[in-house]
Amino acid sequence: MSKILFRRKKIEELLQNKGTIQLKKTLGAFDLILLGVGAIVGTGIFILPGTVATTHAGPGIVFSFIIAAIVCAFAGMCYSEFASSVPVTGSAYTYGYIVFGEIIAWLVGWALLLEYGLAVAAVATGWSSYLNSLLAGFHIVLPQAISGAFNPAAGTYMNVPAILIIFATAFLLTLGIKESTRFNSWMVFLKVAVILLFIGVGVFYVKPTNWEPFLPFGISGVFSGAALVFFAYLGFDAVSSAAEEVKNPQRNMPIGIIGSLLICTVLYVAVSMVLTGIVPYHALNVSDPVSYVMQMVHQDWIAGIISLGAVVGMMTVILVMSYGGTRLLYALGRDGLLPKSMAELSPKFKTPVKNTWIFAILVAFCAGFVPLSKLAELVNMGTLVAFTIVSIGVVYLRKNKNIPSGGFQVPFFPVLPILSFLLCLFLISQLSVLTWVACGIWFIIGLIVYLVYGRKHSVMNKG
Repeated sequence: MSKILFRRKKIEELLQNKGTIQLKKTLGAFDLILLGVGAIVGTGIFILPGTVATTHAGPGIVFSFIIAAIVCAFAGMCYSEFASSVPVTGSAYTYGYIVFGEIIAWLVGWALLLEYGLAVAAVATGWSSYLNSLLAGFHIVLPQAISGAFNPAAGTYMNVPAILIIFATAFLLTLGIKESTRFNSWMVFLKVAVILLFIGVGVFYVKPTNWEPFLPFGISGVFSGAALVFFAYLGFDAVSSAAEEVKNPQRNMPIGIIGSLLICTVLYVAVSMVLTGIVPYHALNVSDPVSYVMQMVHQDWIAGIISLGAVVGMMTVILVMSYGGTRLLYALGRDGLLPKSMAELSPKFKTPVKNTWIFAILVAFCAGFVPLSKLAELVNMGTLVAFTIVSIGVVYLRKNKNIPSGGFQVPFFPVLPILSFLLCLFLISQLSVLTWVACGIWFIIGLIVYLVYGRKHSVMNKG
């Protein structure tokens, strides 16, 4: 039994089978950087800096962002080594299959489905709120009944805007990754321009006295803040899902992953410095801190542009996280752990149209009817599980002599991968008991699906 559960894929077989894979190689390093920035810069930069500064770190939130970025960079380098050595779709799921075996790979894939699905649903819900706010500026008010999750006491029954943006994104993804990345590129340029506008205008209203004291909650506040803002970087792992569609992945994957992390860190730190410099940190616990501080200095027109930037920014997060989810379903279907229909490609577009719409419908249901505030941390758990597997997996990957040479290698091996593994475990320990219980239930369901279906239909049975 254990032989079946822990059967592993061979790297050489995966690479030999690449010729039969129909996904087209169309992406370069710049496309990947824009994919990463599109996934990372969204809710995190428009909401998180204010609330975390007020409740945990004060102006010291800049250190929180830097610490979180370092942890993500460690994990990102581990992802880069895997992605450049084994340029096959599936991200951490495929890497787990190679190193630890089928059952571990399935559980990682199951965790990632949770991450991608709930992330898309949660961001779509946030996008709907910002859209309502933006429309209100033009004196357009959506009926309350269709502008929120099912909550009759509050007069809301279905979040129609959230459902529509998920379906619109699914339609775009069915057209092909090149078309999707072209749209993503324009949206990324627009939202980065909005962020730079905020920094450029806001810096003239900064009062250094607002940075005193810089660490009102002490060093412990900085670290607890880092545990929270760590999740503002989620999404860079979705870049590794594109490995199979990348030209020259040995060179381009590391550039895409590390490059997007570096750009986002600079933006997060700059925004946090300006935010806490314009308004005292204890006044920033609002749902739209970036727009709020512009209103405080009577720059209402910029506040309106920032609301538009937030709407655009969240659209790219929905796009890239949906992309990661559909490519994961594709990999699971191709391996037989889910029905083969998940791996069917459209003859015309060469994209997994069927699984894209199945993913969109399930996620749209969550975004349209389920209040996600209590489940948001599940996104973090799914991601951190994947990070721990990839970090420690690099140690075992390096021992494999069949890996093609010339790919990216994690520096300071094996210290850095082990440090990344331990830091991810530490952040998992910071999650709430509710998250642990809910995640445990999710994994039990996943085990049942694997034992009832995946184990019997796995393509490894033919080996």
